[in-house]
Amino acid sequence: MGLRWRLAISVAVFLLCLVYALPSLPGMGAFERVLPSSKINLGLDLKGGIHLTLGVDVAKAVSNSLALAGQDLRRLAQDDKVVVLRPRVVGGDTLEFVLPRAEQEAKLKEILSKHFPQLDVDAPTRSENGQLRYVSRFTPQETKRLETMALEQALKTIRNRIDQFGVAEPDIRKQEGNRIQVQLPGVSDPRRAVQVIGQTAHLEFHLVRDDIDPEKGVLPAGTIALPQLEKEAGKEKVGRQIVVEKDAMLTGEDVVDARPAFDQMNQAYVMLNFNTRGARIFERVTGESVGRRMAIVLDGKVYSAPVIRERIGGGRASISGSFTTEEAQDLAIVLRAGSLPAPVSVLGERTVGPSLGQESIDSGVRAAIVGGILVLLFMAIYYGKSGIIADVMLCFTMLIILAGMGCFGATLTLPGIAGIVLTIGMAVDANVLIYERIREEIRAGMSPLAAVRAGFERATIAITDSNLTTLITAVILYQFGTGPVRGFAVTLSLGIIASMFTAIFVSRAVFETWAKHSGTRGISI
Repeated sequence: MGLRWRLAISVAVFLLCLVYALPSLPGMGAFERVLPSSKINLGLDLKGGIHLTLGVDVAKAVSNSLALAGQDLRRLAQDDKVVVLRPRVVGGDTLEFVLPRAEQEAKLKEILSKHFPQLDVDAPTRSENGQLRYVSRFTPQETKRLETMALEQALKTIRNRIDQFGVAEPDIRKQEGNRIQVQLPGVSDPRRAVQVIGQTAHLEFHLVRDDIDPEKGVLPAGTIALPQLEKEAGKEKVGRQIVVEKDAMLTGEDVVDARPAFDQMNQAYVMLNFNTRGARIFERVTGESVGRRMAIVLDGKVYSAPVIRERIGGGRASISGSFTTEEAQDLAIVLRAGSLPAPVSVLGERTVGPSLGQESIDSGVRAAIVGGILVLLFMAIYYGKSGIIADVMLCFTMLIILAGMGCFGATLTLPGIAGIVLTIGMAVDANVLIYERIREEIRAGMSPLAAVRAGFERATIAITDSNLTTLITAVILYQFGTGPVRGFAVTLSLGIIASMFTAIFVSRAVFETWAKHSGTRGISI
């Protein structure tokens, strides 16, 4: 490539990097309209925030799926005129059900084989009255699939909730033992964050049975008693029991949107929009149940139980419960982001204060400045004017690193600062190899221009090999490391690529230009 092209590309890269690096520098708010919106974000150890370790109860997800399989079995069997009674989950991993008419055994076996290949069904046992009792469970492969799917769905749901919660650059990743690690930089209210992230948000709509006294010792079949939440002095408390029909007429799976809203009394509530299926069911059930109450149940607790005055069309409903504005906003976030497939518990919680983060920033910046100054002085003293060129290339390398991190919106952590400090030393290493090679060629009697070209060509192979091995190591660190380790790998990788570009490409263009115009004076190296 010609010298002019090298210089043109170098100037173009410098200007482009300057544009992407400026948004990350302080005091650039006045230029935010003309500069790119992406910039470097500070990690948890620098900005402060919350570190959570969550445990996902995947066994509960398997149990829920088994219960749904029992309901599907009863419905499909009913379509084929086969009666299946009392499907229930026992011990969390076993589904039991009864076939009252033994002559329908062949039909039931056909249904199980056709629609439920994921179930291992034991041979039925016959009771004294001739009924057949079945015991079944998921196959090991299906259990493993459901556990993996539950963890993946929990990860996705938590990420959706955090994105809508408004946290910039959260770090969310899976860990061994069905755990999820969550880092929320800049969040100062751990209680609210945990509530939004960990709430199961299982939404159901049940018809209320006002004709049944909840204080009765035994409730009729097909009904359950649920507690109703009440507000007292701004705090939630469990109030009296309400009897509802056990089978929900609608669930949160049919909710496509949830938004906070305010009524005429300026009281916050949550407005729901259903999908086509949910809207159709909701309209039908409300039309058939005018005059009855409908309980809106969230995580097993009744938030409100309004009376159905008329058929409700349009696919809309609302949840009221004396919410504050913040509570309505958080509940809407949880419902909009989806229900967690299994309960999530907080196994570990750590809050990093911003003062600690500022101390980390100060220490890291101080180390980078001291190290940078020492390297700059050494190169300028030992190599003269060539050392000054190396110093300029080092500054160019730092600019490329900042621009690269800003362009991708990367998160800067304390280990990331360590990677930048390490890059300062590695960046001039390539210049040292090139300069020593040029010195050897000049001593051998070559002209300055020929020595420069020979020095760069012969040193480039060694520089590429050494940096390539380090780059491979950085890629492996990023692939298999966790948050802080990945931050180190990102800055190290960017530093290696940037230093190779400035040392081999940009520096050569500068030296060749210098050597061409140096004449008999030669170059200072």
